[in-house]
Amino acid sequence: MTEWAIQAEELANCNCNFGCPCQFSVLPSHGNCEAVVVFDIQSGHYGDTDLGGLRAAGVYHWPGPIHEGNGQMQLIIDESATAEQRAALQAIMTGQDTDEMATFWYVFSAMAPLKHETLFVPIELDWNRDERSGYAKVAGVFDVEVNPIPHIVSGAPHRASIQLPNGFEYRHAEAASGSATTTGGQIRLTFDATHAHLAHLNISGHGVLGA
Repeated sequence: MTEWAIQAEELANCNCNFGCPCQFSVLPSHGNCEAVVVFDIQSGHYGDTDLGGLRAAGVYHWPGPIHEGNGQMQLIIDESATAEQRAALQAIMTGQDTDEMATFWYVFSAMAPLKHETLFVPIELDWNRDERSGYAKVAGVFDVEVNPIPHIVSGAPHRASIQLPNGFEYRHAEAASGSATTTGGQIRLTFDATHAHLAHLNISGHGVLGA
């Protein structure tokens, strides 16, 4: 197994209510799961291949809860990646060279037998985890925007976070309100003011390494 590790900032937006039932091992808000997830890789490697400075994303759809499978996925990798880096990220994000069930990438891939062709195009992003705001976009594929969850009475920014000591994605995430629209690609979805989170990933083929 090729050893790998990644440290990255993650922005995820799904179709569930704020908080996302999946984070609490509960069935999804509307019966199915859909998501756009974007990664800004700060440092990392796959064997001898350096992954620092790369960007990647995934668009996912499951007809029911993720664990019931029958889903589909499409990966997007920034066109700046070399052939070796593209192959490395595709391997990681499809659960290869990973202990069984050790990462969310492994689970997502295992539960999504329909894998559309990976796109190699520019990924534009700018977000701030502490402020719970920002965006990510891929021209002709998707647009995602996140903002703080508004207080139900005052509308002021409401801060909430999720702590998962044994999580297979992250240990801590800031919750936000996200809106996403696909503008192309093979999976069509639209969210408006649904669950989003921003997290720092520190993960390897053996699982989450820490905060």
